[in-house]
Amino acid sequence: MLRRHSTSDHAFLEGKTEGPLLAARGTGAPRLSVCIVTWNCRDLVLNCLRTLSEGRNEVSYEVLLVDNASRDGTVQAVRELHPEVTVVSNEANVGFAAANNQAIRLARGEYIFLLNPDTVLPERALDDLVRVADEHPRAGAVGPKLLNPDGTLQYSCRRFPKPWAALFRNTLFGRLFPHERWTREYLMADWDHNELREVDWVSGAALLLRREAVEQVGLLDERYFWGSEDVDYCRRLEKAGWQVLYTPTPAIVHIIGGSTDRAVLQTIQRRHASWYRLYSRHFSHCVLDRAVLWLLIWMRGTLLLASWVIQDLWAKVKAAWLRALRRHR
Repeated sequence: MLRRHSTSDHAFLEGKTEGPLLAARGTGAPRLSVCIVTWNCRDLVLNCLRTLSEGRNEVSYEVLLVDNASRDGTVQAVRELHPEVTVVSNEANVGFAAANNQAIRLARGEYIFLLNPDTVLPERALDDLVRVADEHPRAGAVGPKLLNPDGTLQYSCRRFPKPWAALFRNTLFGRLFPHERWTREYLMADWDHNELREVDWVSGAALLLRREAVEQVGLLDERYFWGSEDVDYCRRLEKAGWQVLYTPTPAIVHIIGGSTDRAVLQTIQRRHASWYRLYSRHFSHCVLDRAVLWLLIWMRGTLLLASWVIQDLWAKVKAAWLRALRRHR
């Protein structure tokens, strides 16, 4: 029984509402719908759209862009320079998952490609992704290889997370014990990422979804404001019997933090809240587990927040000291 959406009962726990989730395909519908969510990243998204338009792809596609109340002229610039893009402009920042759902509801494609605005696509990237999906009809999701701007590998496909990995990844403990095995296992760092493979989950920075799978599993869970919505969705696909695939082709450049670097404290808070929701929903099995998990995640988030605040204050003090030295010379 499908539940009617309301903000009070969180009907999007499974992303299901009464009635169709997606727009009707109709005659002349594109094979692919590219969905992009933006928040104060004007130059990045314009570069992303440029690489899309210059990509020489043969597959038919549409671009749906949802802007979360940017103040940097993103909406105006996209409408002026890329009139082919369908733009939805929100009056407030509704979150990454909710904004993606807005785009997904408008999608007419056989496939839906969730794409971060801080990405750079090689030629025929869309063709390559659709080809992989066509060749694997049980794949509910396909994630491409992601690269850092310097060409090094980003670990964009991973095993489902365990608390020990969170304890060591990007923390003081990780720097003290750089060769611990939990983070390497989580990142699948024991593998060169150069072959197609079924994995636990793939990054939402570039995530191709099959329309049939979305219609079965539902939309993204909007209670994940930002972070872990991709892990949650891949877990739901797995439970519904769909495959999640990683493909080394195409290789897409991803500039991590293109928007989130503008709100570091909020990002840390929301990321850790999302982790707790993810763990408690999918990977914790009793009240005691969840209590210990809440404590560990709260401690980790607090330490990261304190570390960032101290570094930021030190940077400001150092800058002020250097300015004072210059004035006295």
